[in-house]
Amino acid sequence: MGRKYHVNLDQLMQLYSANYILLNRLFPMDEKAGSRLDVSTLVGSRYLLHYMEQTRYTSLLQITQAGEGQLAYLQPHLLVRLYHDARLAEVCASQQIYRLQPRYDYPNKKMLHRDEKHQVNQFLNDWLAFCLKQRISIEPSIGSDH
Repeated sequence: MGRKYHVNLDQLMQLYSANYILLNRLFPMDEKAGSRLDVSTLVGSRYLLHYMEQTRYTSLLQITQAGEGQLAYLQPHLLVRLYHDARLAEVCASQQIYRLQPRYDYPNKKMLHRDEKHQVNQFLNDWLAFCLKQRISIEPSIGSDH
């Protein structure tokens, strides 16, 4: 544990860029604030995309797993800010972690990883790659699951 963790800004920015490209490839980005999309995969996973904010230069998406029979805290829940002018997408909140810090001292009270911000953005990237490989279906969501 001797060495202090240093954020690799180049890697993080590449991840933000890749996530932006994948989000735009998979989902419509011209939805209005308040719109919700139901995303289903062939393996039966279901997710809800909620377009929370839509401005000229940014969008805010909430991505949650929708499913019965699972404990809520085990279901992925991400808040993603898209910066359209810079073509970047950053996870700004995950599960019950709001305002993710670039790095955390370890150990810490919540037992967050030193590179928690990088890990949740990598999780988004992995999930988007999974959606790309699956034949996802996207439908407007009726009602509200969350």
